[in-house]
Amino acid sequence: MINKTQEERLDYLLEEFKKDSVWYKDLEVGRNYQEKRRALRSLMNIRMPGAMDSEVLKVQDDFLREEAAEKGIVTLEEIPTAAKQYGSHRPFGDKISIWQGDITRLQVGAIVNAANSQMLGCFHPCHGCIDNAIHSAAGIELREECSRYMDRRRAQYGKDYEEPTGQAVLTEGYNLPAEHVIHTVGPIVYGNLTEALKEDLRNCYKNVLKCCVEHGIRSVAFCCISTGEFHFPNDEAARIAVAEVEKFLEKHERDFDRILFNVFKDADRELYEELV
Repeated sequence: MINKTQEERLDYLLEEFKKDSVWYKDLEVGRNYQEKRRALRSLMNIRMPGAMDSEVLKVQDDFLREEAAEKGIVTLEEIPTAAKQYGSHRPFGDKISIWQGDITRLQVGAIVNAANSQMLGCFHPCHGCIDNAIHSAAGIELREECSRYMDRRRAQYGKDYEEPTGQAVLTEGYNLPAEHVIHTVGPIVYGNLTEALKEDLRNCYKNVLKCCVEHGIRSVAFCCISTGEFHFPNDEAARIAVAEVEKFLEKHERDFDRILFNVFKDADRELYEELV
């Protein structure tokens, strides 16, 4: 399959993932490229962890890396600091950036994934959450690594183990431009925003940054943790994010080349622009 076009790779992967599936071996897919691509992503999303033929993984990797190149990989050199972009005079304006767009395009030391407590990614086909986007772009090896991590934790703490809120788990980035993914489970807001929930979100930022320092990761892109499906108010989440990053940099400025706040919505970009 080496040197095959993307559509040939896509057709091959569709057939192999259908064969691998328990329920969708006879899935009928339209001839349109986007329909086929959506079907492949869906099959990847619903696939449980488990071994896959090495040739299939090789073609998947080639396909996803070519797709990443086509989307456009964004390097740190292309992203201005807050000091340059906004003339920021706040502390560490030369270390912090705001970048709006698809986090899976960023070529940084690590991107942050807003994970759930099962730590296996999103199983809803083509769901719009960041967990789904990151796993879809990284490839099925990411779910497999997360599964191995959870197996070790269940062996240590029991079969009902779920990843606690506010921790940080490091994995490889696989087919992402980023070298690593740092997974953190943010707090879920069901009703009123309590001080305990705020502290949980602070811990997400603190532990991700500690993870970076421990592993020599010098650039990291944070998503807007807990503000989507987990309903944490966007304005308070942004204030916590900036405050925790600035506080951490007071002692660890030399450990980082850049810390990015990745936003997708205009409203979030405006919130961060007011804070940095």
